Amino acid sequence: MALTVLIADDNTSDRMILRAIVRHLGHEVIEAADGEQAVAMFDAHHPDIILMDVFMPNMDGQQAAWIIKQRVGDDLVPIIFLSSLHAADELADCLDAGGDDFLSKPYNRVILQAKIQAFGRMRALHAQVARQRAHLVREQAVAKSVFDSIVHHGAMHLPNVRYLISPMSIFNGDVMLVARQPSGGLSVLLGDFTGHGLPAAIGAMPVSEIFYGMIHKGFALREITIEINRKLKTILPTGLFCCANVIDLNFRNRTIEVWTGGLPDNVLFNRRSGQVQVLQSRHLPLGVLSPERFRYEPYFFSMDSDDVLYLWSDGIVETGDAQGQMYGEASLMRHFINPVQPERIFDAIVADVQDFASDGERHDDHTLLEIGMLSSADLADEEACIAGRGHTEGARDWSFSFALRNQSLAHFDPLPLLVHMLMEVPGLRERFSQIYTLLAELYSNALDHGILRLDSALKGSPQGFAAYYQERSQKMAALQEACIEVKLEHRPQGRGGVLYLEIEDNGPGFDHQNASFVARQEGYCGRGLPLIKSLCSDLQYLGRGNRVRAVYHWE
Repeated sequence: MALTVLIADDNTSDRMILRAIVRHLGHEVIEAADGEQAVAMFDAHHPDIILMDVFMPNMDGQQAAWIIKQRVGDDLVPIIFLSSLHAADELADCLDAGGDDFLSKPYNRVILQAKIQAFGRMRALHAQVARQRAHLVREQAVAKSVFDSIVHHGAMHLPNVRYLISPMSIFNGDVMLVARQPSGGLSVLLGDFTGHGLPAAIGAMPVSEIFYGMIHKGFALREITIEINRKLKTILPTGLFCCANVIDLNFRNRTIEVWTGGLPDNVLFNRRSGQVQVLQSRHLPLGVLSPERFRYEPYFFSMDSDDVLYLWSDGIVETGDAQGQMYGEASLMRHFINPVQPERIFDAIVADVQDFASDGERHDDHTLLEIGMLSSADLADEEACIAGRGHTEGARDWSFSFALRNQSLAHFDPLPLLVHMLMEVPGLRERFSQIYTLLAELYSNALDHGILRLDSALKGSPQGFAAYYQERSQKMAALQEACIEVKLEHRPQGRGGVLYLEIEDNGPGFDHQNASFVARQEGYCGRGLPLIKSLCSDLQYLGRGNRVRAVYHWE
C-alpha cells in the first residue's frame, strides 16, 4: 500500500537521498526544509508518516513534532526522528516530544524500508480499530436510547419523587423503577447488579419489563418479586445477581411493604419527629436462589404524612476520596440522625458526597431516591397517569363466574385476571384505577376478614403490622374447606355500561357494620368501605355478611 511520507530536513543532500529511497519503495514524497515548513506541509497534505530531522532552523524537529502531535488528535501519524544523537537523555527528549522511532545517519535502505512497512501496518490496524470503535459507539448510543426508554419510563415525574442517577460508565449497573399501581399507590424497585457498565445493565431489561408489565396488570408485590427472581436465576450467569429493595407504598391506607435483598441499610425518616426506621437487608439478592428456595418475607409499616423513604445503592457508601478513604455508612446516616434541615436531606447528601469525592476515583454507580407521601389531592390529580385510552372493540355484554378454593387462595391472586377481562370492555380502561380499587377492596375483605378472620385493628403500629401479616401467613398455610366465588356481569347502557360485582366467601361472615363504625371513629380500620361506597351506585352485604353485591355505573 502506497503511503504519503513527509521528509523534513534542512540538509538538501539528506533530503535527496531519503526521497530517492522512499520513492523507490513506491511511496509518495513531500518535503520541508525546516520545522515551520514541516507543520505547514502537514496541515496541507496530511501525510501518513513523517521523517523528521532533530536540528533545523526556525523551528527544530522536537517543537514541530509536538505541534503536529497536538493537531493529530486520536489519529496515528508516526514520526521517525532523523538523528546522529546517541545520548540516552537526548533520545528520550525526542520521544517525549512525540517521536515514535529513530533512524540514524547514514541511512540504511533496508532498515528504513522495514520501519516504513511496520508503521504502515500499525496505521492500518489503528484505522481499523478506529472504525470499529466508531461503530461500537453508534451501537452503544442506540442501545442506551432503547435501554433508557425501557428502564426509565415509569412514574419518576411525580411531585413526591426525587432521584439521582449517576452511572460510572455509559450504562448503569443500578436500576431504579417507579410505577403507579392500579390502586393509585406506588411500586418501587431499586436494584444494583454485580459490577457496572453494560454487563451489569443487561439484567435491567428483563427486570424492567416484568416490573412494569405485572404492575400494570395489577399483580401484587409478592408475585412480581418472585417472578423477577425466577427470571434472573434463569438467564444470568453464575456470579451475576441483583441486590434490590422492592417496595409498595399505599397512599390511601398509608401503608408500606418492603422486601430487602442485599442492598445497604436504607431509611424511612419522619421529618416532623426525626424518627429513623432502618430497612435492613433480610434476604439474598435477586437471582441467587432457585424459585423453590426463594422466600418473600417483607417488612410492613404504617406511614405518617411526614414520612419520607430514602433508598440508595452501595455506590454512595463506597465513594472514595483522593486518599482512598470511603464515604461510609456512618457519614450517610448522620444526615438523618442530626439533620440541619429535615426537608433538604436529599440535597445535603448529594452535596456531601460530591464534596467528599472531589478528586477521588469512582468505583461504582451512584443512585439515590427520595419518596414522600402523596396527599389525597395529589393522588386525584395523578389518576389520569395510570391508564391509557380505551379501545373501541371488545365484549360489552357478558357474565363470568370464578371460584378459588383452599391453597389456590394462598398462592394465586385473581385480581390481574379479573381486571384484564374488565379492561377488554371498550371505554372501561379509563376507569382502571376505580375498577381495580373496587375489586381489590372487596376481595381483600372476603379473604382477610371473611375467611381468615383477621383483625385490621392490629395494623395500628409497625409491630402490629408484623403481627397481622404473620398471622395472615400462618392462617393461609392452614386453609381447609375455604372458598371465594367471584361473579362479574357487564351490561351496556347508553354511552357506557353497568358492572355488577358479587363476591361470596364460605366463612362465618364479615362484620361490615362494625368495620364502618371503626373507620369513622379511628380513621384507619375498614377505611376501604367508605371508598367503595363512594365508587358504587349500590353496595349491599347480604346473608351473614359473607356475600357482597356492588353496582358500578359508568359513561
